[in-house]
Amino acid sequence: MKREAISNLAHVDAKKTSMLVFETLYSAMQRGWDKNDLREIIDRLNSVDKNMKVNVYRSEIVAQKFGEIEKDKIARESNPAISKALKGEERLDISDSNFIEYYYPVAAKSNCLKCHTNATVGDVLGVIDVSYPINDLKVSLNQMINFFIVFIIVFSLIIYLAIFIELKQYLIKPIKNFSNVIKNITSSHDMKKRVDVNDNIEEIDSIKNIFNSMLDSIEYQFYFDTLTGLENRRRLSEKLEERQNAFLMIINIDAFQEINDLYGDQAGDCILKEFALYLKELIPEKDTLYRLHSDEFAHLCTRGMDLNEFKIFASFLNEKIAQKSFAIDGKSEVSLSVTMGISYGTELMLVNADIALKLAKKSKKNFLFYDDTMAMAKEYERNFEWTKRLKKAIEEDRIVPLFQPIVDTKTQKIVKYEALMRMLDHQGSYIAPVHFLELAKKNKLYHQLTKIIIEKTFEKFKDLPYLVSINISVEDILNKEIYSFIIHKLKESAIGSKIVFEIIESEGIENFDQVLEFIEDVKRYGAKISIDDFGTGYSNFEYLMKLKVDYIKIDGSMIKNIDSDQNSQMITKTIVNFAKNMNIHTVAEFVHSKNVFEKVKDLNVDFSQGYYFGEPTDTIE
Repeated sequence: MKREAISNLAHVDAKKTSMLVFETLYSAMQRGWDKNDLREIIDRLNSVDKNMKVNVYRSEIVAQKFGEIEKDKIARESNPAISKALKGEERLDISDSNFIEYYYPVAAKSNCLKCHTNATVGDVLGVIDVSYPINDLKVSLNQMINFFIVFIIVFSLIIYLAIFIELKQYLIKPIKNFSNVIKNITSSHDMKKRVDVNDNIEEIDSIKNIFNSMLDSIEYQFYFDTLTGLENRRRLSEKLEERQNAFLMIINIDAFQEINDLYGDQAGDCILKEFALYLKELIPEKDTLYRLHSDEFAHLCTRGMDLNEFKIFASFLNEKIAQKSFAIDGKSEVSLSVTMGISYGTELMLVNADIALKLAKKSKKNFLFYDDTMAMAKEYERNFEWTKRLKKAIEEDRIVPLFQPIVDTKTQKIVKYEALMRMLDHQGSYIAPVHFLELAKKNKLYHQLTKIIIEKTFEKFKDLPYLVSINISVEDILNKEIYSFIIHKLKESAIGSKIVFEIIESEGIENFDQVLEFIEDVKRYGAKISIDDFGTGYSNFEYLMKLKVDYIKIDGSMIKNIDSDQNSQMITKTIVNFAKNMNIHTVAEFVHSKNVFEKVKDLNVDFSQGYYFGEPTDTIE
């Protein structure tokens, strides 16, 4: 019975796991891969969980088309399970009831035939072999309870047949009561209910205690975060349903993903645990701390504090966190900063605090308190107003480029400029694109702005002795109209050697071939290519080696504090060494002081840009 239950559960669980593995492989297939890519992806999957092993074996159909891999051939000839799976049969093996091995045949579908031209629909293209311990099986609460009910019923029948009629009546009644209580718990979905049957029967009491312990464990997983031991978002939501007057503060760690990318998830988890402990030290005992998800925490204060007192507390919390250093592996330390959104009242506390947090992030504030001006209606109203302003600015030719100098780090001489988009208002002030660029995309005006900046920048630099960087997005490159417009301007102006196209939002390029084609086309006219905000994620290393770029601009978040932040220095040094090995020039942006410039110079960054050398301006000397 146990083996059958395990087999049924294992088959469902292993098949889901295999399908997820296939989707991961299929995503890579669509971008184009080779045998080495396949081997690298399998190695990465196997590194996720040391107990789980994933192997992929290709069929003879695939081998005929794309070449044989020796291990696949050996597996097909020597492993009967793989041979059967290649004939379309799903195989599940359980060794000694302790280890699961599942063979999942991957059958060709119509969309597979674009690449596998020698196959037909239904042919098996390969086998995914997934193996892991039985104790990794995921069993739901209902399954455990239902299994427990079946156990009780079977147990009751055995007792009924084994003892005298008087003894049968003595046992059946309490067991029925016990079973009914369990059914009520299951149907109610109330995690706080417990079995409370008092029949003075030792065996029933023992089962009751075990079952209640199981529910205690499930309730803990349901309401508590397993990493930090703090109560979770679900518990907070239930607490807020009590409609008590309170302050709710959402605390988000800034740029925490970069720590995971740099030091790994294990180090990130250690920092999160240490951060949670430190927050508990700072927050009064009577208040409650929650972990909402990932790098986000919440503090619920139901004590009688007024608004000014809580503002003082928020400032205190922010300052203390900024001053604290968190250890990594006992060898190095990292400092954290946080952004907080705060709401007050009895209703929509979580939603309002989240709105305040988003606006605090957007406006680069340490914290914001929610008020009615942050409501979505106001946001829509502002969006409508900005859309009208943007359209009017386009009609009146008030979308203009400003130019910020970029200097040679060694000589401090200006060698090129970056063209930065601005909207000129009726008072003669320049408005940064952060206020209107996303709206331009939603209102189909974005590519029009791109064309305006390209047109005016080409005109400005046709007779100047400097290079100029023009920001374009991957979205611009994929737009046929913009693509053709750029090529036309390069042909018409004959100043391609002065132009550097700086690709923004380049993290995780999906249409890689089209972007590469664009790069090759503009380079035929002498133009150069730069990648913006390099260092914000690790995956751009993977494709940068294939793109023929001339410059990489190091992300400003690492440069602005590089004179005092050792982690930023270490990352920047790695990027500079990587770039020099590939004959790529480096540019440091956000160079705002002499100390920052001296550190950038020490790290051998080729070019520097920032307010230390000059603000964006409409005039060039």
